[in-house]
Amino acid sequence: MEFTENEISKIVFESGLQIHKILGPGLLESAYEECLYFDLVNAGLKVEKQKSLPLIYKEIKLDAGYRVDFLIENKVIIEIKSIDALHPIHTAQVLTYLKLSSCKLALLINFNVSLFKDGVKRLVLGAL
Repeated sequence: MEFTENEISKIVFESGLQIHKILGPGLLESAYEECLYFDLVNAGLKVEKQKSLPLIYKEIKLDAGYRVDFLIENKVIIEIKSIDALHPIHTAQVLTYLKLSSCKLALLINFNVSLFKDGVKRLVLGAL
C-alpha cells in the first residue's frame, strides 16, 4: 500500500498520542523511539531507524554523521526529543535534514510535554 505524506503524518501523530497517554512525559528519548518504531511497523509502514543522510558538497558525497531518528516510506522524517522545550536549533536541525533528503515533510516530536499536541511541530519544505 502506498501512503501519502499526510497519511503517514496522521498515523505517526495518533501513535505518538497513544504512547504519550500510556507512558506520559519524562522518559528517555530512546524509550519513546522504541515504542513509536514498534507502533509504526505494526501499522504497516516501512520505517528506517537512525537513517544516515549524506552531505553533498561541491558534488562530493560526504558522510558527515547526520542521522534522522526515522525515515518513513522514504517520504517523512521523524525527529524525536524528550527535553524541557523545543528551541529554534531543533527546528533548524530538522530543516537541514529535509534539505539533505528528498523528503518534503518532517515531524519534530517532543514527548516531554504535558499535552502531546503541544510537543509536535510539523515542518514542510516545498509543497506537499
